[in-house]
Amino acid sequence: MSISDLAGKTIVLGSRSPRRRELLERLYPEARIEILPPDDPEELSFDGIHSLEGIQQQIQRISRLKNENVVRQCKEQTYDYLLTADTVIVVEPTENHYLVLGQPPETDYASTTKFWFENYYLGKSHLAISAICLRNRCQSLFEKLVFTTVEMNQSGSTLVDWYLQTDEPRGKAGGYAIQGLGSLFISQVTGSLSNVVGLPLLETQQLFDRATDQTAG
Repeated sequence: MSISDLAGKTIVLGSRSPRRRELLERLYPEARIEILPPDDPEELSFDGIHSLEGIQQQIQRISRLKNENVVRQCKEQTYDYLLTADTVIVVEPTENHYLVLGQPPETDYASTTKFWFENYYLGKSHLAISAICLRNRCQSLFEKLVFTTVEMNQSGSTLVDWYLQTDEPRGKAGGYAIQGLGSLFISQVTGSLSNVVGLPLLETQQLFDRATDQTAG
């Protein structure tokens, strides 16, 4: 399937993320993209989950539950595809002991984000993991986990206080935006860059290929 084959098709995006919408619109500019985020504000947490396998299972579960939630909201609404996704930043403070970093807390934004940079990021590598879940009009579900390794420069330590003053880390998963000023800290990205932003484009397009082939068959 070529990207233009989705021209005029309706894609329901179950996400509040403007970055995820922007990425999907780049991938399928001629599709009709409708935004219908999950109506349940509560998400499964990662509290007490410190194995990489457990984190993978939980993020897949979160993306799947979002998809099921949006399907229920659609009711009689027709669509060709329904896409949900979830992206987390994962660090490894000690060997085989992993932590998921969410958005920095508003009550302790600066000190928490600075702690993350100084203890988990600078001079080290971490993971961005996305779970994407795509449903076609036949109600078949297609899922994929995508991993990207991100390395940061140790020399970026002189920029952390300045970066906090820009306010860019606020509200960002992991406390930085790789598509923005956060890129100044990055020394290497192994894997999908768009995955770190919130939607891995190549892997998403591959899921659409599978979902379309199944519909056509």
